[in-house]
Amino acid sequence: MNIRPETDADKEAVYDVVRAAFDQVMEADLVDQLKGNGDSVFSLVAEKEGEIIGHILFSRMQSPEGALGLAPVSVLPAHQGSGIGSALIREGLKRATDAGWKAVFLLGEPAYYSRFGFSVDAALPFETLYPVQYFMALELTTGGLSAGGGAAVYAEPFLELG
Repeated sequence: MNIRPETDADKEAVYDVVRAAFDQVMEADLVDQLKGNGDSVFSLVAEKEGEIIGHILFSRMQSPEGALGLAPVSVLPAHQGSGIGSALIREGLKRATDAGWKAVFLLGEPAYYSRFGFSVDAALPFETLYPVQYFMALELTTGGLSAGGGAAVYAEPFLELG
């Protein structure tokens, strides 16, 4: 398996992976909107034997400054449970750290995402529209969340989901 940046040639395959992973088009349309609006900071694909089997997107948060939103993480159903999502997350976090981003926020299952260092406690000082028991953060740089508090606001396409 190879993890690499998404290219323009991957667009249709990425849409298909995201749609299949969630068994609906809402998340796939969200990915397209984030990329179309210029909110996508980076998008990675997992490729095996020439086939795109996984995808992850990191987008710029409106606030706090210097933070990314991680979503969605998608793996074709036939490949789920084989570590592809974990590999995408680890590579994405490495790239975000190397690029100097301060923190990453996500909405997800704590039992899964805590293995990557995300925690509900790190996100508690931030106001959110989402259920706080699933709203998590990870500090990438020392003091990256030290401003503590205020609103955590995703890119506009997330807000349009309702």
